[in-house]
Amino acid sequence: TYESRETLASALQTPNSPLRELDLSYNDLGDRGVELLCVGLTSPLCNIQTLVLGQCGLTEGCCSHLASVLSSPNSQLKQLELRDNDLQDSGVTLLSAELEDPDCKLHTLG
Repeated sequence: TYESRETLASALQTPNSPLRELDLSYNDLGDRGVELLCVGLTSPLCNIQTLVLGQCGLTEGCCSHLASVLSSPNSQLKQLELRDNDLQDSGVTLLSAELEDPDCKLHTLG
């Protein structure tokens, strides 16, 4: 639900959170859920290094939000898994372009 997505985004901004890996595969997050999630991921308090969003009903519509996370100097994200989503070539191209950003810490995009 929308409320649970907001709660998750808020939880990612909790000071001193020990959470480093988050696997939300097979959840119907959709693009709107990822948009809310990205708010938390760009927080300087977020320590997520691995994010798995396989088969979450994502489209190219979420890629601009994910790209902003990759280029954020606050992001700690090193691994991003997006398998079995409908990102289209345009979404993948947008994400791949962010790998060139000097603030991007991502090592693995799958």
